[in-house]
Amino acid sequence: MIHILGFAGSLRQKSYNRSLLRACLELLPPDTALEIFDLEGIPLFNQEFEASPPPKVIEFKQKIKAADALLIVTPEYNYSVPGVLKNAMDWASRPSGNNSFQGKKAAIMSASTGMLGGARAQYHLRQSFVTLDMYAVNQPEVIVTFAAQKFDDQGRLVDEKTREAVQVLLRTLSTGPG
Repeated sequence: MIHILGFAGSLRQKSYNRSLLRACLELLPPDTALEIFDLEGIPLFNQEFEASPPPKVIEFKQKIKAADALLIVTPEYNYSVPGVLKNAMDWASRPSGNNSFQGKKAAIMSASTGMLGGARAQYHLRQSFVTLDMYAVNQPEVIVTFAAQKFDDQGRLVDEKTREAVQVLLRTLSTGPG
């Protein structure tokens, strides 16, 4: 059984990115489990406390370390990743020598109401993977454009092409190279 830890860079309950992450629960390949971690409650990073982080941070770091792979779903804010995601990743990679992400295989997805679908946030996130020593799943790129047309009123992913792309990404994350 492959254990994937997924988290979204949006705190808004009805965000398309959180809905995209939840859709993965029904699209997983066999012998794969997805645990969703909510970043809500992780305080702002303060280096003075990195040696003894708050309980929510300790839990996050433990779950990352226990996972076989990571699935990060992010909106795009101002051409980059949201502060909540960057903040959580800063906590999880600190202190020096205790990087929870080291050697982890990770996939990225994004959703946006616009025509770029969060592509720029994905590229910025991939840049962070270098210093965090993470292995990115490069293909397929799941960039959900015009998200309002691809989810129903209950937040269920209904676009068949997008569902297929998510399935391929999950299959690659759970079995592919890396």
